[in-house]
Amino acid sequence: MSEVGGHRARKRFGQNFLQDRHTVERIVAAVAPHANDNVVEIGPGLGALTLPLLARLNHLHVIEIDRDLAARLREIDDPQRLNVHETDALAFDFAVLGPRLRVVGNLPYNISTPLLFHLSAGGLDLVDMTFMLQKEVVDRIVAAPDTPAYGRLSVMLQYRFICAKLFTVPPGAFRPIPKVSSAIVQLKPHARPLLAADMEATFADLVRAAFGQRRKTLRNTLRAWLMEQDFARLGIDSGRRGETLAVGDFVSLTEFVEGRGRM
Repeated sequence: MSEVGGHRARKRFGQNFLQDRHTVERIVAAVAPHANDNVVEIGPGLGALTLPLLARLNHLHVIEIDRDLAARLREIDDPQRLNVHETDALAFDFAVLGPRLRVVGNLPYNISTPLLFHLSAGGLDLVDMTFMLQKEVVDRIVAAPDTPAYGRLSVMLQYRFICAKLFTVPPGAFRPIPKVSSAIVQLKPHARPLLAADMEATFADLVRAAFGQRRKTLRNTLRAWLMEQDFARLGIDSGRRGETLAVGDFVSLTEFVEGRGRM
């Protein structure tokens, strides 16, 4: 284990601590917090982002699973200003933090995808989310249809959010130095939902099936929901594969399946 700032980085928590001041400044500028914003930071670690965020905010929530780091964070500021939640972010109910929530974090690579799904599951009143993630994951989030990086994660997040890759961060900005590059991504909810809430389970099922066997065509992966004539009515070639469909295509498929079921 490597020691950083008097703390031994724990591999099981995927700890790589941001150390580059310029990168910190760019992230804070991207978040652009106002004093009364409702902000939660996931994985604050040694406080590289926590301190500059606190300098601009009246109050900040942080979620830290490492008890040693949580104890150090509690010494940074008055608990009335810095609320430390010592818990696993994957199990945390973010809804308890209240409305108009802004989420920030340097997410551990080993939990980034399940955590993104946890946060995007619906029910949260989100303003935006700004994350540092493995560059490969960010590339998947923002990928366009029919590109190698495009997949289920791309569709499920782009369905809920406008996703923008802001900038990349080299491995040397961290200690210990990771073997991969990172990138900053910002996600902002669409102004209006693309589907009614009671259709979202069907949407998720269709997307999961379409990408479950990437080499198979839609007529095979979606045959539990749609017949050949259904694809024809929708103007979608059933010989295409899931990765060629845009988010809007999956929305149309969902509306068709749900509409037929409610007739």
